[in-house]
Amino acid sequence: MADLRQDARTVRSGRPTLAVVGATGAVGTVMLRILSQRADIWGEIRLIASPRSVGRKLTVRGEETEVLALTEEAFDGVDVAMFDVPDEVAERWAPVAVAKGAVVVDNSGVFRMDPDVPLVVPEVNPHAVRMRPRGIIANPSCTTLSMIVALGALHAEFGLRALVASSYQAVSGAGRTGVETLRRQLSLVAGTELGTHPGDVRRAVGDHTGPFPEPVALNVVPWAGTAQEDGWSSEELKVRDESRKILGLPNLPVAVTCVRVPVITTHSLTVHARFEGEVTVDKAREILATAPGVVLFDNPAAGEFPTPADVVGTDPTWVGRVRRALDDPTALELFVCGDNLRKGSALNTAQIAEVVAAELS
Repeated sequence: MADLRQDARTVRSGRPTLAVVGATGAVGTVMLRILSQRADIWGEIRLIASPRSVGRKLTVRGEETEVLALTEEAFDGVDVAMFDVPDEVAERWAPVAVAKGAVVVDNSGVFRMDPDVPLVVPEVNPHAVRMRPRGIIANPSCTTLSMIVALGALHAEFGLRALVASSYQAVSGAGRTGVETLRRQLSLVAGTELGTHPGDVRRAVGDHTGPFPEPVALNVVPWAGTAQEDGWSSEELKVRDESRKILGLPNLPVAVTCVRVPVITTHSLTVHARFEGEVTVDKAREILATAPGVVLFDNPAAGEFPTPADVVGTDPTWVGRVRRALDDPTALELFVCGDNLRKGSALNTAQIAEVVAAELS
């Protein structure tokens, strides 16, 4: 019944109506820029946020648009609703939007592992968009998205059998508080000789560690997420579970270590991927060089490999350091970088919404 209402509205308006829920947040701000840069497929774009942001005017597609309150009425006439909000907000309001006739594309973590909610990366499994019995489509986490487009392309050719990855995660993955924490700590350590004695950085920073358990300036922190069983973090298990679901490999052996590094934006990962048969670097390079959403940047002898400082603000997954494993002819080693606020959050959400919009047209 909801789909019929959506189709009728789309025909009447000519173009689907889009709602951006959480438009004033860190990801929402990036989303508005992305919507202004991509093809103009939407009719009305409705901006929705918490009560403290109501009445603010934000620019999208060159037009000032007033922010509305998050209410049931805000979803009247909406075809697609993109949610960039905390889990508890998405859990409460996504079903409300669906009941109003919208297809929800949710960027929170609350629906990702629901068997009735597809977890979609358009370059890897766009067909999954149509299988949404709850009317909700989930967006993967930013860490998973930083590697999965490249990994999906290699899996399609070689057949993935096992995955080992270590992440180097930017502080913006912890939101604006993470960014503010790193900038504050950098101001405390800049121009000093700190980092040369045990505990000197910790003493300078004091209790100002923000969302991180240890100082992140002049440091790396081998932890992201919350504590789970047997010493694993929620972020590590998230990458494992999401990769399995996106690739359709429910029993894939996956081991992940997540590390926070003093980078503002752009996650990086080292990837050890083992495949069904022998692989060659030449074939892997050919696949990566032609894969949608991937840039191969790999000439270490010339100092060419992706780094967060170069990748930030761009859309693709960048891949370098492509090697065959020294002791396993079926395995490849990669280094990947992806902007965690663009492809890692807002862009993938927008791409899913565009797939849905094409279906409704």
